[in-house]
Amino acid sequence: MPLNHHRKRRAGALTAATALLVPSALVLAPTPALAADQITNGDFSDGTAGWTIYPNPSVLDGAGCNTVPAGSGPYSAAIQQDVPLVAGEEYRLSFRARSTPQIQGPVRVVVQENGGSYEQFLPAEKPTFTEAFGEHEFFFTASRSLTAQLAIQQDITNPVAYTICVDDVVLEGGAEAPQYQPDTGPRVRVNQETYLPQGPKGATLVTDSTSALPWQLRDGSGRVVATGTTTPRGVDPTAALNVHTIDFGGHRSAGTGFTLTADGETSHPFDIGAAAYERLRDDSKTFFHTNRSGIAISDALVPGYGREAGHVGVAPNTGDTAVPCQRLDDDSQELLVGQGDEPWTCDYTSDVTGGWYDAGDHGKYVVNGGIAVAQLMQEYERSLTAPTADRGALGDGTLRIPEAGNGVPDLLDEARWELEWFLKMQVQPGRPLEGMVFHKVADVDWTGLPLAPADDPQERVLYRPSTAATLNVAATAAQGARLFAPYDEEFSQRLLAAARTAYAAAQANPALYAPAPDGALDPNPGSGPYNDRDVSDEFYWAAVELYLTTGEPQFRKDVLRSPVHTADVFGPGGFDWGHVAPLARMDLATVPSRLNTAELRRARASVLAAADRYLADQAAQPFGQAYAPGDGNYVWGSNAQVLNNMQVLGTAFDLSGETRYRDAVVRSMDYLLGRNALNLSYITGYGDVDVRNQHSRMYANQVDPSLPNPPAGTVSGGPNSTALATGDPIALKHLQEQCATAAQLCFIDDIGSWSTNEITVNWNAPLSWVSSFLADQDNGDDRGSARKH
Repeated sequence: MPLNHHRKRRAGALTAATALLVPSALVLAPTPALAADQITNGDFSDGTAGWTIYPNPSVLDGAGCNTVPAGSGPYSAAIQQDVPLVAGEEYRLSFRARSTPQIQGPVRVVVQENGGSYEQFLPAEKPTFTEAFGEHEFFFTASRSLTAQLAIQQDITNPVAYTICVDDVVLEGGAEAPQYQPDTGPRVRVNQETYLPQGPKGATLVTDSTSALPWQLRDGSGRVVATGTTTPRGVDPTAALNVHTIDFGGHRSAGTGFTLTADGETSHPFDIGAAAYERLRDDSKTFFHTNRSGIAISDALVPGYGREAGHVGVAPNTGDTAVPCQRLDDDSQELLVGQGDEPWTCDYTSDVTGGWYDAGDHGKYVVNGGIAVAQLMQEYERSLTAPTADRGALGDGTLRIPEAGNGVPDLLDEARWELEWFLKMQVQPGRPLEGMVFHKVADVDWTGLPLAPADDPQERVLYRPSTAATLNVAATAAQGARLFAPYDEEFSQRLLAAARTAYAAAQANPALYAPAPDGALDPNPGSGPYNDRDVSDEFYWAAVELYLTTGEPQFRKDVLRSPVHTADVFGPGGFDWGHVAPLARMDLATVPSRLNTAELRRARASVLAAADRYLADQAAQPFGQAYAPGDGNYVWGSNAQVLNNMQVLGTAFDLSGETRYRDAVVRSMDYLLGRNALNLSYITGYGDVDVRNQHSRMYANQVDPSLPNPPAGTVSGGPNSTALATGDPIALKHLQEQCATAAQLCFIDDIGSWSTNEITVNWNAPLSWVSSFLADQDNGDDRGSARKH
């Protein structure tokens, strides 16, 4: 299965990462005696002797300095020295540094081969350099003996001039890096936020015992309100822990401050009630608003997150108002040729302002945006038909967005921000590949963090249209056309026309693929590839949405003759941006249409059959998650896979009314809110110990305390068994043992860990769907009494 959020880089073009700041979870081993310092004149007491500094060297207050003009390109400035390395030796590099003004991003710290392939022994780091001297420390192991190069060098073009100064540089062998050990807190793992009064209530006890143990549930006053015994479950291979489960679902009284005690350990406190899911229904959507491109974010609407509009052509942005196509000398052109295509560019520019920033960077991707906006619209469409749905919870005036009060449901207003951008990404009539959709718009090179969208100095480019992107627009525009029809007929018709045009263009160009990455190249400098060579599922999805909206026979024919229509589209690992057939199948099963009874029955049966498999998978997971990939490895963005499986289970409940499906959604949420191997809530602002340092240029509080953490209701990507293979520098430093031991442990809440701890619109979208579903379940088993506003 393709990665949910692939990042591929060559040596010398790594993404931004923070310096090695020792967090509270690090356990420091005793420091051994270190070998002699390998640096010549590390304190600059002999001026710049032993150093190569360019373009403008100086010594200020006893420190070696370099003044770099604005607009300097990669590798055009450096403070560097050749250093001897011995194979197998572990090294510690330390120094003090400052910059005027403060910078983060243009400068990297690296120890590498000086020539050849520029093999990196200390993978490139991009620490923040403040105006006051700060301490920096890095550890690495030399893979071979050679004279290498220590470089504090320019990595990407800088928008403003700066002077960087370093002092007290030391490189010593015989070092031992601090060992990372996550602080997992109490051994009783619970949903740290809330359990539904009428829902299931489970917990997991980590213990060496193989025999059942007594447990006690206490309310906020400390009174014991329930007791029982644990159920031994053995060693969970995804956690490498011996565990028991605790079922306290028999207690149904609401309240706050409950705790569970077993085997001498007491859990984090939690509530029993539905209020948290009502909050999460709204909070999970804030991320889309604050990630909008092309509009200023009002601090009055989202306090703490106000900022200037990004990429609107105001310096230093080159902006998205007139974006050219990718250049013919771009590495990705080699990849196009490698897959049998011709190099591609265009002779015009396009206004592609608007849309959502996809993730931790400032790229905007159609295929990622496609599944995200589809799931938001599915969430709204569910509110129109599901028996337990709160009909008014997603209406006008329910979200903190500028459009509130315009007579259109707010969730549709948020979806429109992305849909309008999709229309701009469609190639205009009269141009080559007209009707197709550009794959993405992104920076030509990676920027550092933190970086506000309005301060992004990089050139923006459009990438060649792809069949996958075009079909994403065909599907979501058709879906949006039927939902906007009651509120804005003109926009509905624009969407439907765009959907028809895109579908026809994709049929005429069925095999325009975004190129796959190549280890020898940087295929997408400044952005992820999102390559997908099987678009049969996208064709199916587009045909389904066009049929559901229009009822026209040609689309019905395309649906029924698609090989995907009779296939089992629900895999154990969930679905994602590259596997979108489940979106189509769930809509076929739930959206009123002209399908005959037998066809509708088959569509619904396939959803129920998938839900039954997820129930069986969940029953084998002692932490309660409905996620069991066959190889035991967790994919990039595993939390979104869990959430997508939860959407399938919730849809099965809507179709059948069978409580077991609803309960499965509730149990899986426990895993995301703290009932997991790390005892960590993966949703910001929810739970006693929650992720706060997701990889993001905007929400970069870890590297700049003046900036916010991600908004409450933002979900982290989660454990990723491939983290070490991605080149993620933080994972390589801290997670070697954890990733080798168990999937659930392959995670760290560090802003530099882009492979485990990034945030994306297509991960928050299923959280939004699921949070609405859970908020609608506060009526327990009384499914017929859902609130109607």
